[in-house]
Amino acid sequence: MIVSKKSKYAMRAVFSLAKRFGEGPVKIADIAEEQSIPPRFLEVILSQLKQGGFVDSRRGSEGGYYMVTPPDQLSVGKILRFFDALKEPVECMGDNPKEKCDLKANCVFMPLWEDLSAAISGVFDSTTFQDLILKEKEKKDCGAKSLSYVI
Repeated sequence: MIVSKKSKYAMRAVFSLAKRFGEGPVKIADIAEEQSIPPRFLEVILSQLKQGGFVDSRRGSEGGYYMVTPPDQLSVGKILRFFDALKEPVECMGDNPKEKCDLKANCVFMPLWEDLSAAISGVFDSTTFQDLILKEKEKKDCGAKSLSYVI
């Protein structure tokens, strides 16, 4: 598996905050409900994101969490790497491979796995949270247009 559940939740939490960038703090309960994340798990994730410098928080009745970095300057890859979720596509790659390959340097497939890994990282690193916001907007706009043709 390339992306852990924790990393998926972290990306969804950051996405929720990115959509409200510059609007002030967002309450944990609002993020949890919008993104279907268990609130207790979300608290842990947001605390880690705060330690990583991706988000900050404000206390009090008007408090909550907010993004520190503008959505167009934060890639999905940075969040995934922070949570250590970008794994190699096959177990025989990486610093600590689970399976030692008997073929080692003579493996004809290794260049394929390396290309696949680079392609996956490229997609994650070139996709910002602003890109995701725009994709969501396009999706909603297309849905609204197609719905109007039905009526």
